[in-house]
Amino acid sequence: MNCNQKRILFLFLLLLSVYYTEAQKMPVDLVNPFVDTHNSRWFYFNSASRPFGMVNLSPDTDTDKTWSSGYLYDSKSIRCFSHIHAWQLAGIAVMPTTGEFKGHLGMNAYQSAFTHDTEVAKPGYHKVVLDDYEITAELTSSTRVGFHRYTFPEKKNKAIIFDTGAKLAHGPTVYSKVWKVSDTEIAGVQVLSKTGRRPKDTPVYFVARLNKPFSSIKGWKDKKLLANAPDTIQGVNAGAALFFDSEEKEEILMKVGISYVSTEQARLNLDTEINHWDFNQVVQSSVDEWNEWLGRIEIKGGTEQQQIKFYTDLWRSLLGRRIVSDVDGKYMDRTGENAVVRSVRVDENGEPLFPHYNFDAWWGSHWSLNILWSMVYPEVMDGFCNTMVDMYQNGGLIPRGPSGGNYTFVMIGDPSTSFFATAYNKGIRNYDAEKAYEGLRKNAFVGGSRDHAGYEHNTPAFGGGMQYYVKQGWVPEGIKAKGGHKDGASMTLEYAYQDWCLAQMAKSLGKDSDYELFMERSENYKHLWNPETRMMHPREMDGSWIEDFQPVVEGFNARGFCESNSAIYTHFIPHDMAGLIELFGGNEKYTHFLDWCFNEGEKLDFVGINKNHAANWIDYGNQPGTGMAHLFNYSGAPWLTQKWVRKVKEAYGDITPYDGYKGDEDQGQMGALGVLMAIGLFQVDGGAAVKPYYEITSPLFSEISIRLNPDYYSGEKFVIKTNQPEHTYIQSAKLNDKPWEKCWFYHSDFEKGGTLELELGMEPNKKWGMKDPLPIEK
Repeated sequence: MNCNQKRILFLFLLLLSVYYTEAQKMPVDLVNPFVDTHNSRWFYFNSASRPFGMVNLSPDTDTDKTWSSGYLYDSKSIRCFSHIHAWQLAGIAVMPTTGEFKGHLGMNAYQSAFTHDTEVAKPGYHKVVLDDYEITAELTSSTRVGFHRYTFPEKKNKAIIFDTGAKLAHGPTVYSKVWKVSDTEIAGVQVLSKTGRRPKDTPVYFVARLNKPFSSIKGWKDKKLLANAPDTIQGVNAGAALFFDSEEKEEILMKVGISYVSTEQARLNLDTEINHWDFNQVVQSSVDEWNEWLGRIEIKGGTEQQQIKFYTDLWRSLLGRRIVSDVDGKYMDRTGENAVVRSVRVDENGEPLFPHYNFDAWWGSHWSLNILWSMVYPEVMDGFCNTMVDMYQNGGLIPRGPSGGNYTFVMIGDPSTSFFATAYNKGIRNYDAEKAYEGLRKNAFVGGSRDHAGYEHNTPAFGGGMQYYVKQGWVPEGIKAKGGHKDGASMTLEYAYQDWCLAQMAKSLGKDSDYELFMERSENYKHLWNPETRMMHPREMDGSWIEDFQPVVEGFNARGFCESNSAIYTHFIPHDMAGLIELFGGNEKYTHFLDWCFNEGEKLDFVGINKNHAANWIDYGNQPGTGMAHLFNYSGAPWLTQKWVRKVKEAYGDITPYDGYKGDEDQGQMGALGVLMAIGLFQVDGGAAVKPYYEITSPLFSEISIRLNPDYYSGEKFVIKTNQPEHTYIQSAKLNDKPWEKCWFYHSDFEKGGTLELELGMEPNKKWGMKDPLPIEK
């Protein structure tokens, strides 16, 4: 059976099951964790996890690398259940077995076959039958504690393996230690080897407690069982297993608390978050928590498939980035030479004000997470801002992607700038904004975060090319430095946007001279415009245009561009679309060219590089191109934004394991983008303007109700209503019962709550949305 046949069969069975269930569903019931899991990434698949959970407990079918690892839908065996699926972090693999013990021989020996027929996965819960052992394994969790329920058959040699020395995803384990605490408890540490991205070894501590005593504990090193049964097992390629004498069918419960600080902190997390043995209660608590988070956006209408994709997208936007602080706020700082235990800010009662987080880069999040979180989850944005300010105070730089308390310098530039500017200008300010600005300003000059090319950990670093950018306004190709992604054209374009974002924050903070400085620098994108090729064209060290230039090329990277090409990055001027359109010769010429790009892009399903390595003019499978459909609003053709947003949503609307994201979902970014396109609101400038505003396009649902957080916004909810969501084009609109002819409105209207009503039709109304151009901050 090929992928298309599998996709059709899965979709048929899914929709059939939906037909026979009650019509009224909670958001959790509409989440499908299996979407596009045929080609996964270590942090991609989640099931038994809470929002941003430190623990992300789920089955692993493939464990050897970062990509094509974790849970892959077409794999036939489960290798383990591990507790951490994070950006450059993994750890604490366990596996229940029966019969002949093979734990010391590694996962290839003790893995078990399974089938999807006996599998259930939903937010906060996963159930699977290990066919080789006839064990039913069920998983759930709190934020920092994994909870297992194993139903063992009537068999001998029941065991639970702790494969602490195993390689998981990003690299090997350099050392592990497990020791017996009591007949129902063990503790341990697994030290994850440094990687090319996370530059220091990182310990993960755990405490595992069982509801029944184990009869013995055995250990191994280098695939050899230890002769005796010591209470402590340690070393390289080491591990331990707990054995149970009973041959009866029985249920064994196990709680595993983790921490990046110490085993004492892991025990504190365990005792605080799950102080009982009611597995079903924890499952229900997780479901309730997810329903609260997902229920902040309520939808009506649309198709069942659209509803499933919507809540799956929203769920993903709250998953991939992880809490790494303990219940009392302690976390590990590894920004300096020595690791230091620190604590987040606490309130008058000693309770943490915000968690500390681990996350991949914000690269591209200005078109996804920044917008969605600031609208619906402003407290989350506050928490991440606090994390970044903490890291600046600890290590001297605002990070663009920390892991294990380290700077990783993932991707390029300083995308944290747009994150902070959006937060601050939408009134999300429960952090030291002056300190944040100080760090962001430092990053905008030589010696800051921008100066580090991708994964360039050495200091001083030059791969980011800031010495060129500051002196001449653009970054050349051919920089001689360590690190990756030394793509001068992408750097130049992103730095210009980040300068604009920094200018917006400076203006709000009353820093007028900085505002003028960074606004001037924000026009540096013009140094790459080649009037002859009429594209953004990379330059050599001597200032000449690179030769053999092509707007699209086969392969992941075109020279000068980070994971993209000139066809995509030519449109990457989110802060000055009027300036870009002027370079093209006006609205008509730009609209014609952009529309041509989308017609070409549709032929390859709006994916930048398809399976046949064909290159594309449009790419919604990776971040740099994910704002392009909304650019027609700026060129006087909002009906084309409505057309192409809808077509992209249809292309990315699959809910089977074989499609849905078509690329790297990147810790919720593509999920957040899908939510924004489905509700019909967007911000091309990322929402970073001093006075933020939203662009309007046609939503997929008849009613969308966004519940506003009262700690940040004065309104109760913002509602979007449509008459016929199956239609694409906006005919007319009302905002709070007043006729609305603009294709945008201010965030100040959103935060007060209200209702946007849209009348949709089958044909474009080319007059609607033409009143008042979109505001451009100059």
